[in-house]
Amino acid sequence: MARAGMNGAVNLAEKFATFSEHWAPRIVATYNDNDIRIVKVAGEFVWHKHDETDDFFLVLDGVLDIELRDRIVTVGPGELFVVPRGVEHRPVARHGEVRMIVIEPAGTDNTGDSATATRAVAI
Repeated sequence: MARAGMNGAVNLAEKFATFSEHWAPRIVATYNDNDIRIVKVAGEFVWHKHDETDDFFLVLDGVLDIELRDRIVTVGPGELFVVPRGVEHRPVARHGEVRMIVIEPAGTDNTGDSATATRAVAI
């Protein structure tokens, strides 16, 4: 995949239009060994944690609840939340589809466990 910025701007609307699957991240750019991933989500994801990295969520459309064991953080359009490494969490889209950007070190499994992860693919 060509690095974003080298061949032109990345149009997120066009990239989102290329897939319909939920909880299946797509890599749209990389920088400093990090993947910029877009993802559509609906319903509940699994409880998980990332021992080696924080988890960055930037909501573009919809409302995402990030359940932590001690509270729920609600993230709306234009808002972001970072789950610290090692903290168990579960993203939930209770009211329809949510579209967001997730930034993670390249190769990071979305569940923190390669046996249960959905592999991010480049588009």
